[in-house]
Amino acid sequence: MYVDSSTTTINAKTYRRHLLRESYREDGRVKHRTIANLSRCSPEELEAIRLALRYKGELAALLSAQKGCGDAPGLSVAGDVLQQAAAWAVRQGLSVGAVWLVYDVARRLGIERALGTSRQGRLALWQVIARVLDQGSRLSAVRLATSHAACDVLGLEAFDEDDLYANLDWLCEGQAAIEQRLFENRAASPAAGLFLYDVTSSYLEGTENELAAFGYNRDGKRGKKQIVIGLLCDGEGEPVSVEVFEGNTQDAQTFVPQVTKAAKRFGAREVTFVGDRGMIKSRQIAALGEFAEKGFHYITAITKPQIETLLKAGTIQLDLFDSEVAEVSTDQGVRYILRRNPARAIQIAASRQDKWAALEKELARQNAYLREHPRASVEVARRKTQERAVQLCISAWVCVTADHAGRQIALSLDEAALAERAKLDGCYVLKTDLECAVADKHRVHARYKDLAQVEWAFRTSKTVELELRPIHVRLASRTRGHVFVVTLAYRLARELALRWRALDTTVQEGIDELKTLCATEILHNGRVLCSQLPEPRPSVRALLDAAAVRLPEALPSKGAHVTTKRKLPIRRKER
Repeated sequence: MYVDSSTTTINAKTYRRHLLRESYREDGRVKHRTIANLSRCSPEELEAIRLALRYKGELAALLSAQKGCGDAPGLSVAGDVLQQAAAWAVRQGLSVGAVWLVYDVARRLGIERALGTSRQGRLALWQVIARVLDQGSRLSAVRLATSHAACDVLGLEAFDEDDLYANLDWLCEGQAAIEQRLFENRAASPAAGLFLYDVTSSYLEGTENELAAFGYNRDGKRGKKQIVIGLLCDGEGEPVSVEVFEGNTQDAQTFVPQVTKAAKRFGAREVTFVGDRGMIKSRQIAALGEFAEKGFHYITAITKPQIETLLKAGTIQLDLFDSEVAEVSTDQGVRYILRRNPARAIQIAASRQDKWAALEKELARQNAYLREHPRASVEVARRKTQERAVQLCISAWVCVTADHAGRQIALSLDEAALAERAKLDGCYVLKTDLECAVADKHRVHARYKDLAQVEWAFRTSKTVELELRPIHVRLASRTRGHVFVVTLAYRLARELALRWRALDTTVQEGIDELKTLCATEILHNGRVLCSQLPEPRPSVRALLDAAAVRLPEALPSKGAHVTTKRKLPIRRKER
């Protein structure tokens, strides 16, 4: 096998052709046949092929020669081989496995197409991929690109953290259009007729964020400002849209914009909104009524005071609450779905017992203090114990009394008040305007339970894998862009979790395993010609196969040099 090259001049124009051919003997005559046309190959590629064919029986010796191992056993390559081999080198390249897999999943989900092929779209796609690979700031995303083949896989030119910060502004400006394209990509989904909506909050370490405000903090971080995040998902728990509000925005105030968004931006018809208790109230139901021609309906839960009001009015009866789902319909077209969760009732009773035990410990501590300090006030001890009862939210059925003569305080249980308080343990009521022919009571109940998927999205995005916080930006546009990046990254993480559910691994463990798959760079005269991918080891191959991802045999080398503007200081201890 050899490379046959020839040059032909026609009308003062020179044509060169290169063919990969082989010789063979047939009937005593030497013949030639063409295997491939190499005319489109570069001179470096042609030289590499010639070199490999010339010393195909001594490739190990060729590799030893380029490393300077001229005295290796079996080395029989001539001196010109050493000179040619010295121009070639093989070295470990950038990490490819994790970047390529996440990129391939993003392409299949339509995220790449929704973001577009412009430079800003590619930068946004890298921010989403980087959030799945290793969470951090824009500065850390740039550093991540120095060790992963981001530029080669995504076709990016060099960038720094300032480009990524500006890209957050671009994402915020184009978020509506991007969400619209993603929604149209899933419009044929069976779950497109159902919207799940819930809100959460995320606290901020600083105070300068433009959306930061004090409000109901779900993270239990007192004294910290926060932002409010509303997530709209389809019936399968797939995010459709995310919106960031100021930290003091009430939950119910965020619902109407979602209805308007679904009607006007997405053009949705015949859909049902599912929201948690306190989310869909009378004002929100009235807003849904404005889009009656589009067939908008709701499923929500009512609060405990509302349940007690229905009991007093005789609309529902206490004996209807059972482990099996029950239903009550009204003349106004409203249906109430009732159930008592036995497991939840046991949990609530156990919680009361724990609180009672905690109050008894406080009682013992106060009585011990009174015995040890004769001048201590009994009334002060009673008041402190009462304050502890209020703090534990059990003061409604606990009475704290003081015995001034005996210098001690005591606890007593109000059995009637406790029974009244416990009668609704584990009970909940769902409210909907869907007709029974459209969805029976079991289907309504199942759709409300689907809200757990939104809660899981919040948990994954905030703390488990994607680390929404800490938020390293201050501008409102960049805060919204950051949250949008995390939401898109959640779609990727969710898809990977589904594809890897048969494997004994988490998404982060799988990503860490794939990071170890690095390219092998082929260099000629110090210039990288291409990056070849080695055969993955079995553990990496299992992850790729489970995700239905096929690695390319080689990657083009763009040679883009990614670096940060801000450098980490080098600190050394003086000795």
